[in-house]
Amino acid sequence: MPNVSPKPELIARLEELKPRLTLRAGLIAALRRFYADHGFLETETPVLIPAPAPEEYIEAPAAVGGFLRSSPELEMKCLLAAGYDRIFQLGPCFRRDEYGRRHRPEFTMLEWYQSGADYLVLAEFTRAMLIFAARQVLGRTTLSWRGRTIELDTPWQYLSVRDAYRDYAGVAVETALAADSFDELMVTKIEPQLGWGRPTLLLDYPACRSSLARLKASDPTVAERWELYLGGLEIANAFSELTAAGEQRERFRQARENRRRDGGQDYPEASDFLTMLDYGLPESSGCALGVDRLAMVWAAVDDIGEITYPR
Repeated sequence: MPNVSPKPELIARLEELKPRLTLRAGLIAALRRFYADHGFLETETPVLIPAPAPEEYIEAPAAVGGFLRSSPELEMKCLLAAGYDRIFQLGPCFRRDEYGRRHRPEFTMLEWYQSGADYLVLAEFTRAMLIFAARQVLGRTTLSWRGRTIELDTPWQYLSVRDAYRDYAGVAVETALAADSFDELMVTKIEPQLGWGRPTLLLDYPACRSSLARLKASDPTVAERWELYLGGLEIANAFSELTAAGEQRERFRQARENRRRDGGQDYPEASDFLTMLDYGLPESSGCALGVDRLAMVWAAVDDIGEITYPR
């Protein structure tokens, strides 16, 4: 007999999403192919961890036995120290109190690390990766996003944070930090201008906004860190890794103090990670990329809900 029950709302929604979820699957397959072609080992580290990095503006959800990871970063760096020189991971991450068109409390992260490479080497790798993925999935390197185009296969814009605040916010970055308006100006004045026509790498962040990144030898007031923007949307965050154990301990101590001052939950010390630093982390760099956001741009939609399973 034919099914006479009304179609459940979830089934109708999943049918509607099928073309975009298929595109998303193709994107993830293309990314995996690129890493395999470049000698990277796919890794899997725990989702439930004993202690997250004490980042000041990210809240990892507490869970029975520990925390749901906001990133696999600390565990992947332990793999680097053990001699895994090119590694990547695709998997779920979690951040508390984040929900909107561009945020979800559960999301998919692509994270990778390479020994012997700095943040600028990773920038060129990321450019090649996105060009490859666009050709594989879309058959072109020009993206259409929010009524405008972005050409991937062209020299990307490299823009320092210092220049961005001067050009788009009209203030020195030091002034923004002192006035506690760094984040507000970033979101309202700077980010909407980035990544149109071609991708933008916003680089050399203030040292105080880069708790795990190596400081720049030629200017220790900034860190070797960049963020990638496509059409005003932050896609990825990368930096040359801080390998000095004593300096990292001090930065974590200060970050935990700032979290307590601002009402953030206190985390246990990330002892495995810090012990690893005492043993020795090789010169390396790493990048974290939001797969959901990248899929949004590939699918030309402006809501994460259009390229993820309904929640």
